[in-house]
Amino acid sequence: MAKGVQGCSWTMLLLFCAIQELGSWAMHTAVEGPGLGEPGDPALLASGRVKRGWVWNQFFVVEEYTGTEPLYVGKIHSDSDEGDGSIKYTISGEGAGTIFLIDEITGDIHATERLDREQKTFYTLRAQARDRQTDQLLEPESEFIIKVQDINDSEPRFLEGPYIGSVAELSPVGTSVMQVMASDADDPTYGSSARVVYSVLEGEQHFTVDSKTGVIRTAVADLDRETQDRYEVVIRATDMAGQLGGLSGSTTVTIVVTDVNDNPPRFPQKMYQFSIVETAPVGTAIGRVKAEDSDVGENTDMTYQVKDEEGVEMFKVTTDSNTQEAVITVQKPLDYESKKVHTVVVEALNKFVDPRFVDLGTFRDQTIVRVSVLDVDEPPEFRPPSNLMEVQEDAHVGSVVGVVTALDPDTANHPVRYAIDRSTDAERIFDIDAKTGAIVTGKVLDRETAGWHNITVLAMEADNHSQVSRASLRIRILDVNDNPPELATPYEAAVCEDAKPGQLIQTISVVDRDEPQSGHRFYFTLAPEATNNHHFSLLDIQDNTAAVHTQRVGFNRQEQDVYLLPILVVDSGPPALSSTGTLTIRVCGCDSSGAIQSCNSTAYVVSATLSPGALIALLVCVLILVVLVLLILTLKRHHKSHLTSEDDEDMRDNVIKYNDEGGGEQDTEAYDMSALRSLYDFSEIKAGDGGGGPGEGGPGRNPASELHALPQWVQSPDLDFSVFRDYICRKVEQADEDLSVPPYDSFQTYAFEGSDSPVPSLSSINTWSSGSEQDFSYLGGWGPRFRQLAALYAGRRGDEDSEES
Repeated sequence: MAKGVQGCSWTMLLLFCAIQELGSWAMHTAVEGPGLGEPGDPALLASGRVKRGWVWNQFFVVEEYTGTEPLYVGKIHSDSDEGDGSIKYTISGEGAGTIFLIDEITGDIHATERLDREQKTFYTLRAQARDRQTDQLLEPESEFIIKVQDINDSEPRFLEGPYIGSVAELSPVGTSVMQVMASDADDPTYGSSARVVYSVLEGEQHFTVDSKTGVIRTAVADLDRETQDRYEVVIRATDMAGQLGGLSGSTTVTIVVTDVNDNPPRFPQKMYQFSIVETAPVGTAIGRVKAEDSDVGENTDMTYQVKDEEGVEMFKVTTDSNTQEAVITVQKPLDYESKKVHTVVVEALNKFVDPRFVDLGTFRDQTIVRVSVLDVDEPPEFRPPSNLMEVQEDAHVGSVVGVVTALDPDTANHPVRYAIDRSTDAERIFDIDAKTGAIVTGKVLDRETAGWHNITVLAMEADNHSQVSRASLRIRILDVNDNPPELATPYEAAVCEDAKPGQLIQTISVVDRDEPQSGHRFYFTLAPEATNNHHFSLLDIQDNTAAVHTQRVGFNRQEQDVYLLPILVVDSGPPALSSTGTLTIRVCGCDSSGAIQSCNSTAYVVSATLSPGALIALLVCVLILVVLVLLILTLKRHHKSHLTSEDDEDMRDNVIKYNDEGGGEQDTEAYDMSALRSLYDFSEIKAGDGGGGPGEGGPGRNPASELHALPQWVQSPDLDFSVFRDYICRKVEQADEDLSVPPYDSFQTYAFEGSDSPVPSLSSINTWSSGSEQDFSYLGGWGPRFRQLAALYAGRRGDEDSEES
């Protein structure tokens, strides 16, 4: 039947094309008239008007032709064609010679390939009519169009998929979810091939779709996310306006049902049980409970609270923001002996409530939490917790200060023993009875030394000393009047020689180390030994001070410059204690205005006229002056000594040791010659200090400037120099072995001894005798430099004595 229909369509199409050709030909003939001008006729070109000889207007070809023969498209014909085959028809342009072929004699055009309008809707070609013999154009080249006629060969397609939409649960019927749209590649301007309608293939129980717009809407009002949170809806699009024979396409739309807060929190259990030890500190977590909510996201956010009064006092509930659990913690210390089980009512409620669903019921729930307190062996507790005791400072050793009491809070009620933490009472001032807790004094108390004592008392179970409690105890030492009053300072006063009777000299006050509860009250009077005093009077001012006044006219420093006034001071007790202090009064000279000018005592005047700071500054200045004077004298003495040593002749006949190879005697940088010159005190060597040498008192000598005769030495054939040789060789060996000294020696000899040498000469040039008759023991006093020489001479002297004997 389909094949018959298709054949009928082609027949109608051919008839339509023939009718169109005939109409076009008749129209051209009536307008333009018969006859054609020659293509090369100048009259034709000059007139600007070309007579058309084509008998067609537009060709149509049906797409998707499936026949075996080429499809006839149309025919081109020139009215100059007389049917004798002298005219040749040709075409050029899109598809000419490949898709479209033309019969050169008849002008029939056929399509040789299957066309698809969705790929190309029309083809533009150009037609020529030429003389077969001369190949000249008989007609001007004309352009014509072959349109591809559409058929319904493309189904609708959903090009924007996959589609995912969402809708809130419990939304009313007709709530828009989303829109889908299908595209049809057929020609929308020709027939109904591209006219699409929509329908629901699957999911029509819950959703509908608008047939024209493709908008998907809810079909029910009881969508429940907790029951089903996702729907897969199949939407179909059909062209030909949904008529029979139309093509269709489908797509799957995923619709997600979003949550609303339509479910209240619910505890899975109506009762929870927890246990905790009674010694758990405040803030300890007991356990966690959680109310379940079928909603998701912020609709499950909850807060918890304790509803009963007892629970509010003892426990605290907080919400864990991550897990939405209720955390129950201890708010007050627990006591097994007081209460073993606590019952807490915990309520959960949603944080965010949607007013649209209030009518669904209350959005809160309650549960009961039972907390069992576990017994623990606890240390004793002090009762009552009083931490202040008082005792008189004159209490005897062993007097009871107070009693502390501690009890075992456990059911067993074990006996308690007491002790004092000696780190708080290292001096053992107090003791405690281990059984009764009575605190007694262990030493004599003195409030003036320590008015308060802070000690720590320990209470422990008798059979388990690890269970220990501590209590701080403050013991106040009460004052007893055991210290007499004393003058506040050693008072000293001054009175002018021209003083008048009744003149105030000094105001005195006293101090008392005691602290009576009623306050101090002191009484002043002159001591009994001052009853015959007619110079001064004492007045008690009644405010714990007293004033001393003059009682006579004028004083005389020449007769008496100092008065000692004994004053008796008595406190208010009980018992009343007293002491006697002395006021020193000096008689001074004053100017006309009464200002003190001078007193007999220098120390007093200085102290009265100079402040301690000024006195210290004066002493520092004096000390600086003394130091400067001593420094100047030292510099002058050193300069004088230096000049004296330079005026003296240079000492000769000396052996000088240099650490480096210097410039000889003139090299003063290498060795300071003044060090050798200052070895001896020239001033002590006088002309008459002894001496006894062979040349003593000879001509040419000044007796006033003679020196001690030095030992003279004459080389004798019988002298033994082995001692010197051995000594020198030993020193040379030591120098050779010492790697730290330079590899050279420096030995300098001076031939001229010089005059005014501070020591006698050791040379034997002027020796008048063959032997030495002097005592060389004084060489030992010349210092360490001559110690070896003194030992040699002492040895030589001993040998000579032994030979003489």
